[in-house]
Amino acid sequence: MLVYLDICCFNRPFDQQSQTLVRLQTEAKLAVQHGVREGQLRLAWSAVLDLENAGNPDAERAEAITLWRDLARVDVPTTPAVEAIAEGVAERGVKAMDALHVASAITAGATWLLTTDLRLIRRMHGDDRIVVADPIDFIRYWQGDDYENRV
Repeated sequence: MLVYLDICCFNRPFDQQSQTLVRLQTEAKLAVQHGVREGQLRLAWSAVLDLENAGNPDAERAEAITLWRDLARVDVPTTPAVEAIAEGVAERGVKAMDALHVASAITAGATWLLTTDLRLIRRMHGDDRIVVADPIDFIRYWQGDDYENRV
């Protein structure tokens, strides 16, 4: 299964962990990373991730995120086709950068886009091209008892 994580998902383990939701999202994101390392999941990357991560003011955090690029099985450049998909996504009320993440994930052929952005999840609900979800919800699906019957 090919998954795409947006930059807020990659950043979640670096966030203040005092809130229960943040800790749970962090654990779920780390489980996804473990799945990527173990070959159970395939990771998609994009030029949009590179762009956003380059703007990270914390150099150590940015470097830690950049290392995941080497584990990606698919790397999507920003092309006119990606931009066209992003324009359509933006019509749903999705912010431009988020729309580019969605478009990159769709272009990569990812089944899931993982994010901690609840607004993005709500805006993309029901899109038949990709499932945009919180990492916790993904883990429920991926590691759920009935996973084998759904694949």
